[in-house]
Amino acid sequence: MRVAFLGLGIMGSRMAANLARAGHELTVWNRTTATARAWTAEHGATLAPTPREAAAGADAVITMVVDGPQVRELLLGPDGAAIGAAPGTLCIDMSTTAPDDARRIAAELRGRGLRFLDAPVTGSSPRAEDGTLTIMVGANADDHAAALGLLEAMGRLIVHAGDVGQGQMLKVIGNSLATANLIAAGQALLAAQATGVDLDAFVAAMGAGSGGSAMLALKSQPMRDHDFTTLFKTGHMLKDVGFCLDALEQSGAAFPPAERARDILRRAVQAGHGDDDFASLITVLEADAGRRL
Repeated sequence: MRVAFLGLGIMGSRMAANLARAGHELTVWNRTTATARAWTAEHGATLAPTPREAAAGADAVITMVVDGPQVRELLLGPDGAAIGAAPGTLCIDMSTTAPDDARRIAAELRGRGLRFLDAPVTGSSPRAEDGTLTIMVGANADDHAAALGLLEAMGRLIVHAGDVGQGQMLKVIGNSLATANLIAAGQALLAAQATGVDLDAFVAAMGAGSGGSAMLALKSQPMRDHDFTTLFKTGHMLKDVGFCLDALEQSGAAFPPAERARDILRRAVQAGHGDDDFASLITVLEADAGRRL
């Protein structure tokens, strides 16, 4: 397929590379032109000066940026892809946005004869690089089927969550749960240390039993080492948990661990860790516990 890929950040650059390796014909745009120029030189793609020009002649337009306002600008702004795209073009947003943002963007695109699905991802940069992301899709059945070949080039598990917006809803609930799990893992490490338990033994035993979790496996060593090399930014996780709580407030549902997660992430950001990996929230837990791993 001919694909316009908009956004070549930590995740997008790796996802686009997998599309190129799968044989799709890519035209790319990135806010930082130098980044896009280097990427196209490496992967044999075409560089477009605007989203509008990137979308000209494309079968699909993929956006991978920070939030809903950026997605809206790239698709529906004065130089947006919707102006250059032909009727029936499939717009696939793989950013993480508020579910309501996805629904509003979809409605505006439909008014211009374009299709839309939200397809946020989880798995961080290593899985983006090896094409094993989990992708959560909000779309009607026809649009989901039309996008499946592209999504399978970037992900191992493709989950059709329901209509537009439900991919985002699944993603932000999942990120809230992941953060709550990480907080519990961090507090458990601090408790184990305080009682004299060897932390290597703790991680090995928990990982082999019902106390294990993906967050304990992935983040226990970075938290212990205070190595916050960014795989997923603390500020981005705070954004996603906020989206989750805003949507749940509209539905009248409660999720107390997510409320706690938002508070801890906010404090980590205020302490200067917004661009660090969200394992940096251990610094807040350490401050509360009065001890350091």
